[in-house]
Amino acid sequence: MLRIQRCILARLLSSSPASPVSPLQRLLSAAAPRISPNPSFDVAEYLVGNCGLTRVQALKASPKISHLKSPTNPDAVLGLSCADVAAIVAKDPKFLCAKVERTLAPNVADLAGVGLPHTEIALLVSRDPGKFRCRFIVSNLPYCVSLFGSYENVLRAIKHGSYLLHCDLEDTVKPNVALLQGCGLDACDIAKLGLSSPWLLTANMEQVRTMVACAEGIGVPRRSGMFRTALPAVAFQSKREDRHQSGLLEENVQVVGC
Repeated sequence: MLRIQRCILARLLSSSPASPVSPLQRLLSAAAPRISPNPSFDVAEYLVGNCGLTRVQALKASPKISHLKSPTNPDAVLGLSCADVAAIVAKDPKFLCAKVERTLAPNVADLAGVGLPHTEIALLVSRDPGKFRCRFIVSNLPYCVSLFGSYENVLRAIKHGSYLLHCDLEDTVKPNVALLQGCGLDACDIAKLGLSSPWLLTANMEQVRTMVACAEGIGVPRRSGMFRTALPAVAFQSKREDRHQSGLLEENVQVVGC
């Protein structure tokens, strides 16, 4: 089976913006011809031969995409990405099922439209392919870059919480940032806090207020030097207690069920 090696991201960014037909359009128009469902199509063999997965990885991933009956859509997906295909597919096999024209191609175009080089787009895809195979929202990206100081820092932040790029800025992120500023944290403090605990920026505002109150409750006042350190520590302890209580509840339910 022919391995598709075209790299649309590099071509997209190297093309002239004045060109009437973009490389992306050319790729889509030159995509592999539609193939009728083939009952002999072996998903595991495709993952090994075309995606570079090991046999063990392929056997683990293939049940998640066992509904595929031909290489048509996977071929089109592989033709769109120049990232580490093996790593992406091993992490998220359903990436091969994403719709190129409806989802992946618009995502690539949107990211390129806000000035991201193809290498950074590839990193973003590799970091969270599950989000990328849905319609990606890039409107948060410029704000996140200004908040964290660089695109590299945004990548570090979404490693711990990719919801940051999808969360409502006006209703959630910006009010939380304003709350933290009101606690005496400057832009640098908030960026550092967001890198280690990005969920503090995307949580419900009342939850963040509760965390602030808990930090003050253990003797760390707002505007003190220790506040930025205490806040995520208190939040982490709260999340652990919530998980513990949830586990106890589940055990009780199981006991009652017996």
